[in-house]
Amino acid sequence: QVQLVESGGGLVQAGGSLRLSCAASGSFFSINVMGWYRQAPGKQREWVAEITSGGSTNYADSGKGRVTISRDNAKNTVYLQMNSLKPEDTAVYYCNANVVVVVRVGLLGHDYWGQGTQVTVSS
Repeated sequence: QVQLVESGGGLVQAGGSLRLSCAASGSFFSINVMGWYRQAPGKQREWVAEITSGGSTNYADSGKGRVTISRDNAKNTVYLQMNSLKPEDTAVYYCNANVVVVVRVGLLGHDYWGQGTQVTVSS
């Protein structure tokens, strides 16, 4: 079984910074893309950023210039550094990873989600 555990959320004033972490654990062959999503109250979950195993990154327009995604492959951990936070960044932030596991017939990629971490930005 694969588990993703997020940490680093909390309450911060507008203009502040937070660094989220997400560590993958369990039995797997490798991890492909890792990413972050967020869901604000009453809204659909939206994509924030992603990073490949090789370090290539992509960002949603809402976070460009304020958000940096990184990962430590040796620790199976992805990070999200968020700066200049705004009240509209308030949401539950979820980690997502495409994890390759060994199955009877070979290798299989599967998406896993963390439990989410709350980020609240006060004005």
